[in-house]
Amino acid sequence: MISFSSFVINVKLLPTIYLQRLPLESQCCSLPRFSGTPWCAPIKLKHGAVSCRTPRGDHHRNVMGTRCKIRCNQGYESQSSEVVCMASKHWSSNYACREIRCPKLDMPVNGGYKCSDGSDFNSRCQFFCSPGFSLKGQKTATCQHTSVWSVGVPTCVDLDPPKIKCPTLKDKWAEPRKLTARVTWDTPEGVDTADGILTDVILKGKLSKSDFPEGLHKMSYTVFDRAGNKGSCRFTVRVRVRRCSPLFPPDNGYMKCDGDKDNYGASCEFKCTGGFELQGSAARVCQYGLTWSGSDTTCAPMNINVGVRSAAALLDQFYEKRRLLIISAPTAANHNYRFQMTNLQHAQCGLDLRHVTVIELVGTYPAQVGRIRHRLLTPALALQLRILLRIPQRSFYMVLVDKQGIDKQRYPFPITTAELFTTIDTFPLRKDEMELQQEAGQSCQS
Repeated sequence: MISFSSFVINVKLLPTIYLQRLPLESQCCSLPRFSGTPWCAPIKLKHGAVSCRTPRGDHHRNVMGTRCKIRCNQGYESQSSEVVCMASKHWSSNYACREIRCPKLDMPVNGGYKCSDGSDFNSRCQFFCSPGFSLKGQKTATCQHTSVWSVGVPTCVDLDPPKIKCPTLKDKWAEPRKLTARVTWDTPEGVDTADGILTDVILKGKLSKSDFPEGLHKMSYTVFDRAGNKGSCRFTVRVRVRRCSPLFPPDNGYMKCDGDKDNYGASCEFKCTGGFELQGSAARVCQYGLTWSGSDTTCAPMNINVGVRSAAALLDQFYEKRRLLIISAPTAANHNYRFQMTNLQHAQCGLDLRHVTVIELVGTYPAQVGRIRHRLLTPALALQLRILLRIPQRSFYMVLVDKQGIDKQRYPFPITTAELFTTIDTFPLRKDEMELQQEAGQSCQS
């Protein structure tokens, strides 16, 4: 309950103008009315506009219960779009138009950005990457009215391949007597345009300081960076060989060369088949000027001089050239002699292949004769041969002499050509002869 005395005290506090207007009963028993009276502080809005509506259409726009709509200019925002004047004489919320700002952008790793107006509304930020990195994402971001950037922060990725420069090499010439050349170069260093770190360098081909054979060799270097990007370069190594014009074995002879037969420094040796004598150079060398040393090589038929006065002089003509098979018999009718000669007639190819000359000594002194194929020896020379080689006159006998003039085998009886050839093929020089004949394709079909 409110006492009358207290009510009177409160009435005294009211303005006089309101007391005069109120009827007596109202002055005694009712609370004062505040409609139409300014109540909240007038709204003064920067960077925007306000539109208010009072409860009874009052003139003042700040009476209690007034509702005001807040509209901020572009680039500004208010905490509330509408405020109400409360009984506490305060507006229901803060209505000031504050500038719209977006949160500060994160700096992209290995990159950055530049903004036209910081983080303010409508500020345009352009992203960039450090050298060697490429932007992945949108290049620009704009601060929107929602205080949010239009796009997220992009990333900077390493997409550029590393760079490497291969060496440039001139043609290399092979060294004398060789078909290769040693080629040397400095290993190239790759460059990464991003962080400068390379993880691997791979060479495809021979290493530097290697011996390269004749021809064109394609080489390449490949480098990788930490992002897995690959860079490569290519170069070639060409090795040339100085060569003379090719040589060929002489007719009735052999040629054996080292190296590649015609390269600078290569040497070729020549030999004639049995029954032929070498004329010209026995060996020739390919010189720097690409010409062969010496003179042309030929094999001429062996000229046997049967007019010599001694058996030794006759045998010297065959030294290191031919092997000799001396067949001696007391008469031409000797059974063993006829069997042996008949056997040899069918093996002339094998005899020539093994460089064998047959010398026949038939009869007894002074009626004895000697023969080398169709060339006759004097009785005196035939006798000297029998004496020198210790061959009996009155029985069949054979002596096999090698190219060094040494009697290798003696036969008091006939032998087959197979046995004869098997024995000759075991002689030391025969192995080399067979290799040369095989290379030249010389053989007997029968």
